[in-house]
Amino acid sequence: MAWALKMPMPDEVIESGLVQDFDASLSGIGQELGAGAYSMSDVLALPIFKQEESNLPAEDENELLPFQYVLCSATSPAVKLHDETLTYLNQGQSYEIRMLDNRNIGELPEINGKYVKSIIRVVFHDRRLQYTEHQQLEGWRWNRPGDRILDLDIPLSVGIVDPRANPTQLNTVEFLWDPSKRTSVFIQVHCISTEFTTRKHGGEKGVPFRIQIDTFKENESSEYTEHLHSASCQIKVFKPKGADRKQKTDREKMEKRTPQEKEKYQPSYDTTILTECSPWPDISYVNNTASPGFTSSHGSFTIAEGNGSPHHQPDPVPATTDTLGSFRKWACRELSVSPVTENQNLLATATPQDAQQWLHRNRFSPYCRLFANFSGGDLLKLTRDDVIQICGPADG
Repeated sequence: MAWALKMPMPDEVIESGLVQDFDASLSGIGQELGAGAYSMSDVLALPIFKQEESNLPAEDENELLPFQYVLCSATSPAVKLHDETLTYLNQGQSYEIRMLDNRNIGELPEINGKYVKSIIRVVFHDRRLQYTEHQQLEGWRWNRPGDRILDLDIPLSVGIVDPRANPTQLNTVEFLWDPSKRTSVFIQVHCISTEFTTRKHGGEKGVPFRIQIDTFKENESSEYTEHLHSASCQIKVFKPKGADRKQKTDREKMEKRTPQEKEKYQPSYDTTILTECSPWPDISYVNNTASPGFTSSHGSFTIAEGNGSPHHQPDPVPATTDTLGSFRKWACRELSVSPVTENQNLLATATPQDAQQWLHRNRFSPYCRLFANFSGGDLLKLTRDDVIQICGPADG
């Protein structure tokens, strides 16, 4: 058998062959889409590129906002990059919020030398709980009669004028302040995150809240209704000293991570800067339950004790219901104070949802499940003996 020894091919021949093979492999790309269908804009429209673009800063992100609110409490170190910061607070402890004026020279000259009004709220972070906020807060009111969710620590606050709190809005406070002067407001949050969970696991399993601040200026009628700025931050509230322990636990967990893992997390900052957000909706559930003397929207009200209305104190419920004769008469009497419908009367045509709202407002929350399918007409048909049989002698 004859062996043929192949001589090595010149480099130029090898190179030209590779070029031809490469060109041939690319010749079919884009033909299925047509000659003019392939473009770079189509590629950039893919979801992966859109997601990357959403993480890029917007063109106006560096624009200076007129105000800045700084919560003087450290953020958690166990928050990943690009996620919103999370701050732990202790129940009932006073925390400072600095109200800063960031206006450029000549910006918003109409508020120079004038007061603006800020409204501070503690609201739910989870959208699911936001939809049932009314029921959640009424349940909390039932379990904690006479307490508030949010309070101002007035002795510690600096630069605030006319601080007010509406007894029917347990999670809201408001005050006036002059942006040209140093202003710090101290707040106390009295609810803890686990109070709104179905199962009680402990603070770290509780639901997150939001602290939101909305600031308004006066309109032509001297009412503070013209929106200027809104900002909020995410918080969790623990029992006293629980926030400090949780912060320490997060810090120790981060110290055990490798340098590569730590790069995926935010550092812990000494303070929490509230980020800009949409203003809180003007129509809230409290406007539907406001007593006659209360002005809805962003009207002012003075600090008062208890849960009564600023201008109207409901008559005390009598010790016995013998003089009323039936649950129906008592319900109609109560509804003159806590309206369910616009004409302040429980109608026989009221839906089961309206009936549920009335039960919450009149401290019958534990029996809402029993009356889940009762309409207004069904409730009004109940006699005193019926209610005693269902709810027991005490509540009946």
